[in-house]
Amino acid sequence: MNTLRVAKVLHNEISILQTISRSTFFETFSAFNSEKDMRNYLENDMSIDQLTKEWNNDGSKFYFARLNDDVIGYLKLNNLNFNGIDETLRGIEIARIYVLSTFHGTGAGQLLFDKALRIAEEKKYDYLWLGVWENNPRAIRFYEKNGFVKSGKKQFVLGNDIQTDWVMTRIF
Repeated sequence: MNTLRVAKVLHNEISILQTISRSTFFETFSAFNSEKDMRNYLENDMSIDQLTKEWNNDGSKFYFARLNDDVIGYLKLNNLNFNGIDETLRGIEIARIYVLSTFHGTGAGQLLFDKALRIAEEKKYDYLWLGVWENNPRAIRFYEKNGFVKSGKKQFVLGNDIQTDWVMTRIF
């Protein structure tokens, strides 16, 4: 029997985090970006040093989606407000939520999202927010289905390419 679950990423699992981060980002965006920009992003923004720095940040938390013992996706949360929302409200960012493409449709993405939602509710945040590439309709539909609305835009720099992310929010 297959068991799908979410588990916090441990310090000794950062190399696994790097592997899943690089694999899912490459699967999702390589067809739309130059090889050079992708290579630079994966080598720099998803290096062991960078991921260790993010993991050690008290305001960030990582979680794996596991199918049995295999890591098939992950979630990164940041204790960070979006500057386009009332400053008296407390927000938490879904910085990354990715699942390997062969496991799309298994419920892993929803399980990771539900984890983010539970944490936001338990810690009494006022809203969840995220940035999603404007050219990623599958992800946009997923977030809309989960109660998010477009609230603004922000830039995402991938090498020499300046891209536009929609900021989407879900206020409680």
